[in-house]
Amino acid sequence: MPGPLSGVRVLDLTAVVSGPYATMFLADQGADVLKIEPIGGDGTRRSRTLIDAAGEFSALFVSCNRGKRSLSIDMKSDAGREVLARLASQADVLVQNFRPGTMERLGLGQKELREKYPRLIYVSISGVGDSGPYVKKRVYDPIVQALSGFADIQSQPVTNRPQMIRTIVCDKTTSVFTAQAVSSALYAREKTGKGDHIQVAMLDTMISYLWPEGMMQYTVVGSEAAAADPNDRPDLVFQTLDGYITAGTISDSEWQGFCKASGDPELAKDERFATPSARFINATARINKMQEYISQRTTAEWLERLDAADVPCAPILRRNEIIGNDQVVARGLIEEFDQPTVGRVRQPKPAAIFEVNKAEIGGPAPRVGEHSRAVLRELGYSDSAIDTMIAGKAVRAVG
Repeated sequence: MPGPLSGVRVLDLTAVVSGPYATMFLADQGADVLKIEPIGGDGTRRSRTLIDAAGEFSALFVSCNRGKRSLSIDMKSDAGREVLARLASQADVLVQNFRPGTMERLGLGQKELREKYPRLIYVSISGVGDSGPYVKKRVYDPIVQALSGFADIQSQPVTNRPQMIRTIVCDKTTSVFTAQAVSSALYAREKTGKGDHIQVAMLDTMISYLWPEGMMQYTVVGSEAAAADPNDRPDLVFQTLDGYITAGTISDSEWQGFCKASGDPELAKDERFATPSARFINATARINKMQEYISQRTTAEWLERLDAADVPCAPILRRNEIIGNDQVVARGLIEEFDQPTVGRVRQPKPAAIFEVNKAEIGGPAPRVGEHSRAVLRELGYSDSAIDTMIAGKAVRAVG
């Protein structure tokens, strides 16, 4: 069966991660995603570690652009703008993450296009939104981590020094929010016949994402100072004799299970940890006490004991251990395919599993302009017209 978004045409005018990763989810779910790249290609093709001799692919690019088609054009040229206008007239969804004003200068602003094509779903991704004193600020993931509270929530327990999360959490979370919003807009259009303009800012996304537990003490207006910081405690990383594990003891049964696994009958009698509220109030003492016991046995011993007592637990895997982990292998979470000019590559399969309309990796990431000729033919351009655009460097095509 085709994916749930089969037949949906997505015009992807995004770069870096937040936009391309969002549209990749749509491609996994069956949408025809056409990636518009400049003549030199998306900059992330050369980001960080290159994985092919020709310098066309980075691991980051492949992991954000698999299953798409690529049209490489000079958007500033007359021919390029004409091509984009034709594509926009046929698209169901247009996604862009340019700086404010760029799309308007190209004649592709949301107001102009949505007046012409009322069914179009136009998506604008930004760092901090389209208003406010930071609107002109150049924004990347660490900037949003700093503004949203993520660096603060990672603060070192002793020094209180903020720390960045060592992955581009803001970019990738914004991608998930964006893909979900597109699906909602497509559903609404089925009922009303009208498209929409969706704005997704990284800052808005991350404050929303952090709020449920990370901003717990700011939920009740007027009680901020009296509320304890739920994150002012050690993290749940416990060192064993030969590695690291994590374990959770939120409910009474879980705490009692840990007490049983510890082998110390006196631990269950400690009133500081006897109830959920007591364990929350005395979280630092509880976690430190757990570490005392956990440091006395190996990882395997503790996992066996905790599993037997029905206590949530897991080994803390190093990244090089994830691919071979029993659960990951059993679920078939990592797939392999051939990436042109690179070789065999690994990618995680789509996380949302559809029983009827299957989501799947739609193929490798495209080469720069790999589908330029095919796309232009679909738009009605003759081969001679396409050759003229390529010769004039308004279009780049492979082959």
